[in-house]
Amino acid sequence: MRGRSDGTQKKRLITSLCVVGIFLGFLYAYYGSIFGSQSRGVSAIEYGSRSLRKLGYLGGDEDSDDKQESSTKIFDGEDGITPKSFPVCDGRHSELIPCLDRNLIYQMRLKLDLSLMEHYERHCPPPERRYNCLIPPPPGYKIPIKWPKSRDEVWKANIPHTHLAHEKSDQNWMVVKGERIEFPGGGTHFHYGADKYIASIANVRLLAYTAIATEEGMLNFSNNNLNNEGRLRTVLDVGCGVASFGAYLLSSDIIAMSLAPNDVHQNQIQFALERGIPAYLGVLGTKRLPYPSRSFELAHCSRCRIDWLQRDGILLLELDRLLRPGGYFAYSSPEAYAQDEEDLRIWREMSALVSRMCWRIASKRNQTVIWQKPLTNECYMQRAPGTLPPLCKTEEDPDAAWGVLMEACITQYSDHDNRVKGSGLAPWPARLTAPPPRLADFGYSNDMFEKDTEIWRRRVDSYWDLLSPKIESNTLRNIMDMKANMGSFAAALKAKDVWVMNVVPEDGPNTLKLIYDRGLIGTVHNWCEAFSTYPRTYDLLHAWTVFSDIEKKECSPEDLLIEIDRILRPTGFLIIRDKQSVVDYIKKYLAALHWEAVATGDSSSDSDQNGDEVVFVIQKKIWLTSESLRDTE
Repeated sequence: MRGRSDGTQKKRLITSLCVVGIFLGFLYAYYGSIFGSQSRGVSAIEYGSRSLRKLGYLGGDEDSDDKQESSTKIFDGEDGITPKSFPVCDGRHSELIPCLDRNLIYQMRLKLDLSLMEHYERHCPPPERRYNCLIPPPPGYKIPIKWPKSRDEVWKANIPHTHLAHEKSDQNWMVVKGERIEFPGGGTHFHYGADKYIASIANVRLLAYTAIATEEGMLNFSNNNLNNEGRLRTVLDVGCGVASFGAYLLSSDIIAMSLAPNDVHQNQIQFALERGIPAYLGVLGTKRLPYPSRSFELAHCSRCRIDWLQRDGILLLELDRLLRPGGYFAYSSPEAYAQDEEDLRIWREMSALVSRMCWRIASKRNQTVIWQKPLTNECYMQRAPGTLPPLCKTEEDPDAAWGVLMEACITQYSDHDNRVKGSGLAPWPARLTAPPPRLADFGYSNDMFEKDTEIWRRRVDSYWDLLSPKIESNTLRNIMDMKANMGSFAAALKAKDVWVMNVVPEDGPNTLKLIYDRGLIGTVHNWCEAFSTYPRTYDLLHAWTVFSDIEKKECSPEDLLIEIDRILRPTGFLIIRDKQSVVDYIKKYLAALHWEAVATGDSSSDSDQNGDEVVFVIQKKIWLTSESLRDTE
């Protein structure tokens, strides 16, 4: 009896194991088909829509017959069924920044060095972990207040975060007043207003700011203007807060790249972009900032809480890489004036470091010191052997700026800059249309540059004609050129009250240095990944052959469409300039994305038209989820 009982138990155990094995095999086959399809070149929408429905997200069609099948043969005109709808993210993700999502970092258990700020750098989700859903606006969302009024106030419903108003209440960053958030222009170091602070740096006698009637400005620039007759045009504001410093520079024909991480002061860059101020999410961590060498005339840090002495001064050396010959670093911090033991120690060590870097003090007064970088390589060559920091190796590319690790070394000037004792740039605004000296780096001639400038002037005029039935003079403010080449699209918009984020592909010619030489701003990016900005931050995106490039890289065009939708403000515009098959493909997704066609351009008059390149203008509709509607009511 005992033996027969053991045999029966063994049979039951074997049967149970077989059932479990079959079940696990089924699960592997099912989920393997999902995850396996997420390889490079295939959209993650299938996974995204299924997982979102499981989480109870709004939107999405349960009918499996309507699911979009992806193919690496994207624009062949026979690309399958168009989805009736895309899934909609849960309202908790209304501010999702996919490559700067700290929840993703926690979920993926990334081993990052917090002391090096790696957790604030870009970490993009693999395809199988992408949400791939449409980002809903927050409850009560309104069309943003128009520039220039937006510099001083935004709708609270659009960025429903008031913690900065309370945390910085003594510094005049922002004030909540009813349905609006107002920005008095204050900052951690300039409570009385950025305008007064900027004027004190330039050359103005101020009573309100200095309390001393005879106080003089710091740099003694002519005409009481920090732009120094057009010689100072591009500025990097590190740790910018809500970007009031950059906001008040605009009236002086100075454009700042206001930079801050998505850190404990969350939403500061979101506030900046909502206000209509150029800004970008980034951090001085382990990798170079996404800008070429010699891009900025001035770097600025006002109580930006950065340890400039760490790792042999590597962060200060990154600023050095980005500054032009003779460029300035304005540093407002207790170390520049305080007399306690720790501040004095930091000041002595910083002074010694910048001296070895060949910087000199241009001015020091009250709570601010301004250092100036040398004009030539002469000082570097005169340093004693073995002096630290060392010079960078000559074979290293100082302009490489996408995923490149920073190094604690000094970037020398090119032979041209050393010879002319500066960048050789014309003052603004002449530099916008003057051929940049670094054209020669690409083998481009002055004629090629001038022709490109004229071509895009005509094209932008045509774009404006197509948009004119839909826009007024103040409709557009934040614009992005997704493939900027030499920046001529942005240059053609000079007469408009707009600013342009010029994006240069990371795998093409690094023409971003030409863009900065023209007095414009921009960044390097790979459109197979999400851009470092909050949702709903741009009024217009210009996509010149961007989708054709995506096809060559075998990335998903559906993912790019969802990313464009994330970046665009409701009622914002997308201008596609690409081959006809791309336009035909995108037309199939208009209803699913809640977009509508505005116009198709006639490019027959463009003598430089390439192949079947056409122009297609789209507008994003404003929509709310049922959840948002309930909350609004």
